[in-house]
Amino acid sequence: VQLQASGGGLVQAGGSLRLSCAASGRTFSRFNMGWFRQAPGKEREFATATSRFGISTKYADSVKGRFTISRDNAKNTVYLQMNSLNLEDTAVYYCAAGTEALSTSATMYNYWGQGTLVTVSS
Repeated sequence: VQLQASGGGLVQAGGSLRLSCAASGRTFSRFNMGWFRQAPGKEREFATATSRFGISTKYADSVKGRFTISRDNAKNTVYLQMNSLNLEDTAVYYCAAGTEALSTSATMYNYWGQGTLVTVSS
């Protein structure tokens, strides 16, 4: 499956942004979908994930209550709604697809998008 993330940009602290990740190539509903992020000088970290039909979700503590993951299998797209953004949310955001159990571990995702940059300014 090929993944194309979009929607990144520059936003002020406290603002909102919605990322999208469009999938093509294979049946989208086969895949659990996750969002990971990598801040400058830091390792890639888990943000959130959703199961194949959106029934189950996982969130990192750092984004819980502010970020919402959703998916539209008819559109082969997963979304990340980010609210109350702060400076620590500045990162390249990657979407990922995996067929194993829903996980917070990057090793459980087989396919990765190219990333979209989110910059939060003060």
